[in-house]
Amino acid sequence: MNPKRTVAILIAAALGGICWAQSSSEVDIHDPAMGTDGGRYYLYSTGPGIPFYSSKDRVHWVAGGRVFAGEPAWGRGVAAGFNGHVWAPDVVRHDGKYYLYYSVSGFGKNDSAIGVTVNKTLDPASPDYKWDDKGIVIRSVAGRDDWNAIDPNVIVDAKGEGWMTFGSFWSGIKLVKLNSDWTGLAEPESWHTLAARPRSSAPDARNPGDGAIEGPFLFQHGDYYYLFVSTGYCCRGKASTYRVAVGRAKEITGPYLGKDGHDMASGGGTPLLSENKAWAGWGGQGVYKFDGKDFIVMHAYEAADNDFHRLKILPITWDAAGWPSVDGRGLNTFHAPLRK
Repeated sequence: MNPKRTVAILIAAALGGICWAQSSSEVDIHDPAMGTDGGRYYLYSTGPGIPFYSSKDRVHWVAGGRVFAGEPAWGRGVAAGFNGHVWAPDVVRHDGKYYLYYSVSGFGKNDSAIGVTVNKTLDPASPDYKWDDKGIVIRSVAGRDDWNAIDPNVIVDAKGEGWMTFGSFWSGIKLVKLNSDWTGLAEPESWHTLAARPRSSAPDARNPGDGAIEGPFLFQHGDYYYLFVSTGYCCRGKASTYRVAVGRAKEITGPYLGKDGHDMASGGGTPLLSENKAWAGWGGQGVYKFDGKDFIVMHAYEAADNDFHRLKILPITWDAAGWPSVDGRGLNTFHAPLRK
């Protein structure tokens, strides 16, 4: 056990091995997403009711509570295995408001849905602070759909239109166009497969198979859209194989190619981080520009501390050809103290 970790209060057991925890010394987090408002940074994560934190400097954090005091009212009607833990949020500003997308599901199931809740501000001290849940944006049904409606990320294209990428296992990462108010799909619907991993066999449609890919995030840099995904398996302690891979495309709809030209829709993608044996796995990422510089925000499992999932915010460098990379040694040096 890391000696800096003096107290760990397990709030809830969940997600087939994931526990949401709060450490007295560092932020323990899964699937972080970040937004900014009024000079502060806000960090949202997988957990009961969507836990969140705030910071002035992206280093020192204060726990802020939960987005949902309980859970989304519609959640248990979608997924029998839903236990109040809301997954993999994404926060984006649109039309003067903040849209927080989130997932409801059960571990290893694709009875899932992505919902959205809207607020005028991210600051809980503001008199305008009130989350207004708009319900389901998109839903997958086990046995009917060969895709999984979790892990949303929303981006605006060059025309100012909103698109949502999402997906986990099954037939991979999808992209759909949103309607004008970003609470549903545009009509006629526009669907695209951006990335997938080979599966050893054609599993029953109710099972995810072994094509381990999830957590998509789209980021525009220069003339390209970049797709960041988490490959491998999370949530297995020292056996976790989570890694971040990236590809790029000139059009938001793809094709997204790795550095070697291999299409991500057929298993391609370039590793983003250099290896670091002190960490069992890393992923659940978002990519953001802060103060003119680009960063990846993600969780990583620390081998020296019982594989707890730590917050990591690491700088991205771009080579002359426009490919991103992250120095894996930063997993050792970045720390996110949690203050009372």
